[in-house]
Amino acid sequence: MLSKAALSKAAPERGAPKTGATTGGAGKSGGKGAAPWGKRFGPAKGATRPGAERGPARAGTTRDGAPKRAPRAPRDEPREAPVAAAPRPTGPGADLGAERVAALVAERLAARAAENAPPVKGARRPAKGGRPKAPMRAVGLPGADGKGGSVSATEEGPIRVQRALARAGIASRREADKAVADGRVRINGEIALIGQLVDPAVDKLTLDGETVSVLVTSHRWIVLNKPARVMTTRKDPEGRPTVFDLVRDVAGLVYVGRLDFMTEGVLLLTTDGRAAHALTHPSREVERTYMATVQGDAVTAAREARRGVQLEDGLVVPREVLAHPMGQRRWGFEITITEGKTHEVRRICDVLGLEVERLVRTSFGPIRLGPLEPGETRALTPKEREMIEALIASDVNAE
Repeated sequence: MLSKAALSKAAPERGAPKTGATTGGAGKSGGKGAAPWGKRFGPAKGATRPGAERGPARAGTTRDGAPKRAPRAPRDEPREAPVAAAPRPTGPGADLGAERVAALVAERLAARAAENAPPVKGARRPAKGGRPKAPMRAVGLPGADGKGGSVSATEEGPIRVQRALARAGIASRREADKAVADGRVRINGEIALIGQLVDPAVDKLTLDGETVSVLVTSHRWIVLNKPARVMTTRKDPEGRPTVFDLVRDVAGLVYVGRLDFMTEGVLLLTTDGRAAHALTHPSREVERTYMATVQGDAVTAAREARRGVQLEDGLVVPREVLAHPMGQRRWGFEITITEGKTHEVRRICDVLGLEVERLVRTSFGPIRLGPLEPGETRALTPKEREMIEALIASDVNAE
């Protein structure tokens, strides 16, 4: 047995690095390839700091020899925090507000007027290189700026004379009804009757003696992300902006599935009357999905809604109902229905005790809203065209 003196000689001095755990080698705990002890846990107590062997630091340099940064001059006034610009609201749930909606409508109307403006007579052509360059615009989705896209038309057979006149763009449906009632419309030389059928490919249609071309070779389709505070109508007696102010002026263009004044989301517009009928007829049971931002017990409301909600005009049984927490005592109440009754989703939420703050339609049949911003438009995708054509075919077969 060793004496106390021998043990004191065998013990390492305090502050000396332990064997196998030096600052330059791999320690016992670290194993092969482990990081140096000093880098993992800091320098050992009493160990020499790296760079100290280089001598005292010179003026203007650190102890490692690197130049020091010049001290900043004192500021006489306190520094103000930079003011960030207000972000532009985006996404299907963003509310543009009345001012941005008005500005967007004015922008679309001005662009439409500029395109339709006739060339100025006597105006000289600018010299080469003298024309100012137009500002570069970001490339958007196909059919942006209210254009939409065209789809080849298939032969649809006879249609009512009032609809033929309205689709030709020479009269509204109500004005066409009056023109037929007044005897101003003729089919193959004979005075037309209200509701009489006309075949655009065969019959000759005239209004006040002028031939009306009603044969259609293509249809226009526009997918619009309707903002809040926009009416789904051709003209508003109160002068409020309408969805037709946000799209190109196309003869015979109609909307498919009305949205309320404050409801946002996907809205289809088309010149294809058969497709509009197929998408909106109750027998087709085309699904519509809405996302409502609500306050209240959305979980219990979703459970009750799955069993059906009794409204004044009948029982509504949704296809699917989900509740998503959004924070700050708000919920995302997602509901899919197959009907298009007036204020249907808002009335459902009212019966379930939910307070609706915002309502967005995220899909209509095969059309999904996706990343389309409020007030913007796009064309149909090839897949969407195929699915709509299938709906039209099933509608024709049902007849």
